[in-house]
Amino acid sequence: MNTHTPHLSPLDYIPAEIACARDYVSLAQRFIPADILAYISGGSGQDITLHNNETAFHRWAITPRVMPAPENATTAIQLFGEQLRHPLLLAPVAYQTLVHPQGELATAYAAKSTDTCMLASTLSSVTLEQIAQRSTAERWFQLYFQPRQENTNALIQRAIAAGYQAIVVTLDAAIQAPSLRAVRAGFKRPETVKAANLIDPGSDTPRQHSSGESRIFRSRRENAPTLQQLQQLIDESPVPVIIKGVLHPEDAGLLQQSGAAGIIVSNHGGRTLDGAPASLSVLPAIRTTVGDQYPLLFDSGIRSGSDVFKAIALGADAVLIGRLQLYALSVAGALGVAHMIKLLREELELCMAMSGCATLADIRATELHKPF
Repeated sequence: MNTHTPHLSPLDYIPAEIACARDYVSLAQRFIPADILAYISGGSGQDITLHNNETAFHRWAITPRVMPAPENATTAIQLFGEQLRHPLLLAPVAYQTLVHPQGELATAYAAKSTDTCMLASTLSSVTLEQIAQRSTAERWFQLYFQPRQENTNALIQRAIAAGYQAIVVTLDAAIQAPSLRAVRAGFKRPETVKAANLIDPGSDTPRQHSSGESRIFRSRRENAPTLQQLQQLIDESPVPVIIKGVLHPEDAGLLQQSGAAGIIVSNHGGRTLDGAPASLSVLPAIRTTVGDQYPLLFDSGIRSGSDVFKAIALGADAVLIGRLQLYALSVAGALGVAHMIKLLREELELCMAMSGCATLADIRATELHKPF
């Protein structure tokens, strides 16, 4: 940890300089040590995809309409049989005690207070059961398949027993290119920050490997589920199985045919293959492939309510908020996360009111403008 630059402890109030959700990005630099900030804010490699995720939104514009704002406007949405008050979900972000002592517990409290669906990460720094006790009824569990199938099964069983309403399988992060920004900053995860769900005395037993096998290929093989494992989970799960990390229309079509309940278009916030396309740029083609009624969610690059509007207009039913929740958490804990969600909702509502949209379906029917 960088000990040369003092950092503030999380506040118990909202700083006056926070005027919009994006302001949490810059303010968080005062609260997160430099090496941890590099780890959180960096992507993989040279940050090419990370940068493209945000700039992709600048290629689209929302055209205002002159008619009065519609009556009975709402941001409500129905997903997988559940009615949500708004289309903002908290993405599964690992190791949240890096930025706040209560970590995911504070985030869960914010989710409950704002009627927000929270996705708990396999790599959360508190257990999935503890998160369930704090969060709202709308909660999903994000699953990384484990090298041992019995450990994967145990995670699934725990999540279902704890009342998680969906299993979100992340497929695009079996291996990750290192963040050069984090490497150069000297980031190392503190020993006190652990993946609380994975504490297993037998999990570190060495495996036997072929001496000529690539470490990278081996890691990909061991940490990614086989098609058979994935299909078995989809077929046998008592709750919807959603697939996260899809960028190719053909993959989207195959997953839809396999029975996956929905898809999250995501490049992991630019943290997997550097140079991958911005999530927003592939969203329309994936929507065309899966059809208008299939549940399609989106993440990577959301920083404002107008970003949310554009993602929905280009095909998403709802969006996931990743880094912004950590930035807000670092500044003001649960209060900061709740405030960030409030700001995003108000920014989205402003876009809706000024563009004549009364519902999220109206946004989906909106044609964005290309300003250049």
